[in-house]
Amino acid sequence: MLNASQLDEMARKIAGVIPQGVGGIPSEVQAQVKVILARTFEKMDLVSREEFDIQVAVLAKTRQKLEKLEKTVADLEK
Repeated sequence: MLNASQLDEMARKIAGVIPQGVGGIPSEVQAQVKVILARTFEKMDLVSREEFDIQVAVLAKTRQKLEKLEKTVADLEK
């Protein structure tokens, strides 16, 4: 999921688009946007790019081990 600084940055950008006279004090709007974003992203069950890359590496390593084991089994069956 996104870290706190990423959520802060997104909330800051969204709050910056809202005109000053609408929706109360910008800091309050920013806090509400941050909460809404966090809830939405949590429901979406997202992972960060870093987590995704780690899982790709784990999968590649597991695939290599599986191929090695399959070769070993094939050699033993001969």
